Amino acid sequence: MALSQTLCTVFKTNLLSGLEDFNTGTIYTYKVALYTVTAPLNADTLAYTTDGEITGTGYVAGGKVLAPTVPASSSGTAYVTFANVTWDPAQFTASGALIYNSTTGAAVAVLNFGGDKTATLTFQIQFPTATATTAIIRFS
Repeated sequence: MALSQTLCTVFKTNLLSGLEDFNTGTIYTYKVALYTVTAPLNADTLAYTTDGEITGTGYVAGGKVLAPTVPASSSGTAYVTFANVTWDPAQFTASGALIYNSTTGAAVAVLNFGGDKTATLTFQIQFPTATATTAIIRFS
């Protein structure tokens, strides 16, 4: 099964149960890990996995820590996004990513890059701006 871009169901359940918190200074840390096109990541993904995770120069299993923006809302939509994250140096190919709560291991969202992205020097995930129509995580 190919990567399916989605919010993970376990994240939605954890959010409603009070087990997620994107505010600065909380006990939770979020990370993003990179994956190949064959990684079995979709809405049913429960937790961070090494199955299909990439390898290569400059990449360490588990990915990189993310810096969330301050959660906000506008016009009935609550949202949060993250600061861009860069691997430098980087020599690898990735087709998608998993955002996950590295404190609990629980999956948050699967990202599909729309095809293989190959890095020969640096690799950056550019997250959308924090608005009600563009943030990476939105609830309306």
